[in-house]
Amino acid sequence: MERAQVNGVELEYQVVGSGEPVLLISPVIADGFLPLLSEPALADHYQLIRYHKRGWVGSTHTPPPVTIATHAADAAALLERLGVPRAHIAGHSSGAAVGAQLALDRPDTVQTLALLELSLLSVPSGEAFFEQAGPAFAAYGSGDHEGAIAAFMSVVGGADWATCRALLDERLPGAVAQAVKDADTFFGIELPALAEWAFGPADAAGIQCPVLSVLGAETQPLWVEVAAFLRSSVPHVEERVVDGVGHLLHVQRPEPVARAMAGFLAGHPMAGG
Repeated sequence: MERAQVNGVELEYQVVGSGEPVLLISPVIADGFLPLLSEPALADHYQLIRYHKRGWVGSTHTPPPVTIATHAADAAALLERLGVPRAHIAGHSSGAAVGAQLALDRPDTVQTLALLELSLLSVPSGEAFFEQAGPAFAAYGSGDHEGAIAAFMSVVGGADWATCRALLDERLPGAVAQAVKDADTFFGIELPALAEWAFGPADAAGIQCPVLSVLGAETQPLWVEVAAFLRSSVPHVEERVVDGVGHLLHVQRPEPVARAMAGFLAGHPMAGG
């Protein structure tokens, strides 16, 4: 990957394809969007930009607090550094939170916003989610980073760890080992920032660009509730449900996710696009 200096840190990034730019923002699995880079619906028509947020993989690690707003500012600076004044933004889970914050803080930068199961922990089911993830936090607290990632991914993936790991090893070789290396960033910085992130109905109503909410048909109650929140609060929202998948929807079935995103993007082209 290439490296860019932004906001006093270095971010690793990769640009593939040509066409209108699409910035992809990942959560705990830093390379989770890799399967979409080879899907023709997107790869043949758009310039796809993926990067590692500060604290992830080889991007600069900075001490906490690193807020959702910090990541949004980094994303805007990366686009500016790449000479991209405006882009389509797509984020998954906590990466979707960064995208939503970017749409609020820098609306001039965001053409459209695709939210793949936005993680919003302030909804009522967020408390139950934290309870489910308790073993992951306990494992991390005891220094068992591998066990912490296994327990957390089992909760979000809605499957036992063996099944979840087999999927990740097949589609994203090396991703689990990297997530274990990034455990301090995830548990010590990212999750606390996500828990503190304030994004209520008034914030959602302030997003004026077209928004796509993508939901897995077999996902957990948290993301079903968040999708309902978006449906009722965002002014210009479209929704797609992908059959046969849970929270790792774009890893499990990248082709229908790519088609859903491409159809949405084609319906909201940039001026002259």
